[in-house]
Amino acid sequence: MADYRKLWWILIAILAITFTLLGYFGREVYREAPPIPDQVVSATGDLLMTEESILDGQTAWQSMGGMQVGSIWGHGAYQAPDWTADWLHRELETWLEIAAQEEFGQTWHSLSGQQQNALQYDLKTEYRTNTYDDATGTLHLSDRRTRAIAETADYYSRLFSDAPELQSTRASYAMKENTLPSPERRQQMTEFFFWTAWAAATERPGSNGTYTNNWPHEPLIDNKPSGENVVWSVISVILLIAGVGGLIWAWAFLRKHDEDEPAPPLRDPISVLALTPSQRALGKYLLLVVGLFTFQVMLGGFTAHYTVEGQGFYGINTSEWFPYSLVRTWHIQAALFWIATGFLAAGLFLAPIINGGKDPKFQKLGVDVLFWALVVVVGGSFIGNFLAIAQIMPPHLSFWLGHQGYEFVDLGRLWQIGKFLGIVFWLVLMLRGIVPALRQPGDKNLLALLTASVVAIGLFYGAGFFYGERTHISIMEYWRWWIVHLWVEGFFEVFATAALAFIFCSMGLVSRTIATSASLASASLFMLGGVPGTFHHLYFSGTTTPVMAVGATFSALEVVPLVVLGYEAWENWRLKTRAPWMENIRWPLMFFVAVAFWNMLGAGVLGFMINPPIALYYIQGLNTTPTHAHAALFGVYGFLALGFTLLILRYIRPSIVFDERLMKISFWWLNIGLVLMLFTSLLPIGIIQFLASASEGLWYARSEAFLQSDVLQTLRWIRTIGDVVFIVGALGVTWQVVKGIFFPNLEPAPYSDDEAISERA
Repeated sequence: MADYRKLWWILIAILAITFTLLGYFGREVYREAPPIPDQVVSATGDLLMTEESILDGQTAWQSMGGMQVGSIWGHGAYQAPDWTADWLHRELETWLEIAAQEEFGQTWHSLSGQQQNALQYDLKTEYRTNTYDDATGTLHLSDRRTRAIAETADYYSRLFSDAPELQSTRASYAMKENTLPSPERRQQMTEFFFWTAWAAATERPGSNGTYTNNWPHEPLIDNKPSGENVVWSVISVILLIAGVGGLIWAWAFLRKHDEDEPAPPLRDPISVLALTPSQRALGKYLLLVVGLFTFQVMLGGFTAHYTVEGQGFYGINTSEWFPYSLVRTWHIQAALFWIATGFLAAGLFLAPIINGGKDPKFQKLGVDVLFWALVVVVGGSFIGNFLAIAQIMPPHLSFWLGHQGYEFVDLGRLWQIGKFLGIVFWLVLMLRGIVPALRQPGDKNLLALLTASVVAIGLFYGAGFFYGERTHISIMEYWRWWIVHLWVEGFFEVFATAALAFIFCSMGLVSRTIATSASLASASLFMLGGVPGTFHHLYFSGTTTPVMAVGATFSALEVVPLVVLGYEAWENWRLKTRAPWMENIRWPLMFFVAVAFWNMLGAGVLGFMINPPIALYYIQGLNTTPTHAHAALFGVYGFLALGFTLLILRYIRPSIVFDERLMKISFWWLNIGLVLMLFTSLLPIGIIQFLASASEGLWYARSEAFLQSDVLQTLRWIRTIGDVVFIVGALGVTWQVVKGIFFPNLEPAPYSDDEAISERA
């Protein structure tokens, strides 16, 4: 412990400080969330809506897929509009038309410039002025605005029904007919949409900015970036440059070079250990990984096609039963399930190795039970998604059994509980192998770090239970990003780092001292930016300037450790030449090298592209976000899970040798397909939308007219090329795993340890 004491104290101090910040400013989210009025009344005293009816509208929105049908406050799917921005613009235009008729007896566009300017001044004054009475919980609206709301609500009620005059619009938005069949629930949903737009247009008391920090960009009421937005954006760039410079300085002057690399053993130490029953039982986990991977990839192509043919698949009307909102839900959930399964399998494979090459009692039974529990959760959640979006499931059951409505945590709450219990059970299985090893003499620092990451993965998924069906959406977003950002991008990152270090150390390829020091230093760097960097997702979700300041400051630091990933990739690649038997795991190593590359590009470059507040102000909810998401989620965690899968396959099927031709096609076509998908379609669309958002407003960048323009349609068709290339690579990996599990003897003779020894001699 003495050699690592300083590194441990640095990590502990960073965790203490960053979680204090996350918790303190989390309280700020609770305190300063935009109020939901007890009642909304017109100037004549008519009751328009209540807190209960607004929350009823939120649950109606959740039941039809929520964030998988357009977005709210920029979070969600990208084909349909952002309902906040779209509602706000439609209501503003309707108000101007009503005002033009009332004031001048003409249409808005027929007015003179002077007359339009006068009405726009009145519009801005009315909409930005806060008329909410905190003492009574009442929001007061003018009669003119009440009329504008009613006309806007009528449009949305027809849009989400099967009104024939809006059929082409629904197709453009990839919405199925009669998306929300109940007229009562459609009306309630419009009230929720109104409230999100009200918060985006109304100035927070004591501030010149709205409850959503002047987001979205809307010139009609002068919604534009605040001064704080610009200041903290500049600070984040300065911190990024300073952080990169500091890391390079530390890397050059503080890194120790005096320890020689250990002499690699003549045989792979892991292969010497006899396979335990629990390790042999992991084959079905690998099949689940590639099965869900293949399913997810096919759904990705299906989902992408809906962006050009909104209600069908090459002329076949598929939206009635498998609409965009459903296949996108399954696409995202399948990705999370197979990636998580790959990580769980890696942990279960390591547990007996940590335990001295033997299983704890009943370990295989536990591994089998966990697998079938995963199958039940996956199947149950997918069926629940289908029944909810099809509006077959009773509304009061939708949140619990069907669809929560929130991106990345779409599965019903019951299935979410099942998933959490499964992860906790995995934690128990892991600790049964780890705890006895921790009691043994020797250096256990690397194992302690691995244990801490395992515990964090097991417990922090529980953050998703701190919100419910009717929780304020600002508060829900705070906890949702604990899962999507902190749990996935934080603790899984530390687990992956520690697990790989432990594997290479167990192989005798790197010294325990170097592996431990590097892992502790990496964990500190990841956590420093990653924990408070969670707030960069919440700039415009009803939070205040301090939340933006913390998010902008620390999210810039998230990118800093990624600048040395090129060296990490080289280090991993170099390991293959350290011992002849390393040729047996060359392809898992290649996937780990790809992880480092995509971490730099996807998480680093494309991530920071959307992190500064000024950038995110204009591009939140545009195709720049899925550009980063695809490159980071698959490029980093997907390649890592596949690398773990191939590594486990190599050891649980000792006779296997990877098919070189098949693996070359798989590896390179996956990488090339991802590059084509991002840089010939998603990113160009995002950049074009960015220009539209900055010049006209977010509503326009997500509008039917803009999204259906010839240029964007062509770019979406071009994505087919990258998708096909990627699918070929995915099928190659899947076939390699299936062959390895069921037909290992069909492979060429393995590169034997005896041959390795003779070559070394």
